[in-house]
Amino acid sequence: MKVEALDKFWTDKSRYDVAEKRFYEGPQKIDGVTLDDGPSSQLTSRLTQLENETKELKSQISTLTQLLNTVVKRLDTVEVVKAVEEPETKKQESNNKDEDDDVDLFGSESEEEEEEAARIREERLAAYAAKKAKKVQIIAKSNIILDVKPWDDETDLKVMETEIRKITQDGLLWGASKFVPVAFGIQKLSISCVVEDDKVSIDWLTEEIEKLEDFVQSVDIAAFNKI
Repeated sequence: MKVEALDKFWTDKSRYDVAEKRFYEGPQKIDGVTLDDGPSSQLTSRLTQLENETKELKSQISTLTQLLNTVVKRLDTVEVVKAVEEPETKKQESNNKDEDDDVDLFGSESEEEEEEAARIREERLAAYAAKKAKKVQIIAKSNIILDVKPWDDETDLKVMETEIRKITQDGLLWGASKFVPVAFGIQKLSISCVVEDDKVSIDWLTEEIEKLEDFVQSVDIAAFNKI
């Protein structure tokens, strides 16, 4: 019996050697999976997981393929519509451009419109001129009293006054006058006048009176008031 068992042991020696080797080396693993676990081992679980992941990837790829096909179909449709509409759009733009060319925004008006515009312009100018003519213009004037002294008591003051009043100028209006005693029987001529400031200069007026050298010794401004 022992001999038979011993014979059988040596007959299966190689299997026992492998078993002994595995015992001392421990369980063998590939990619973290133990190979000695049998059908229900980690390898089976890993393979099942890989199969599930493969199925999920195939499903996602199928979905993406469908989406891509849909996008491609839409793009094809857009290209077709664009190819059909583009000639129509260009044709419409060309027609619009031709219509715009026919409308001269800066062209001359018709003869009737020009006449109407000229009539309105003339009416406005006439109305403005009439309004301006009615407007009272304020003219600056001054009231002046001049004291004119003769050379002596023999000077004829009436003749001197007559010569002074002969001085005329646009904007000069002579007024009242009187003889005022000075001293030693000598009198002076006090004469008033109104002048337009823009037309008559006081300096000019006094110089003109002083030119009457046969009668006038000097001219003084006794009063000067703006009107």
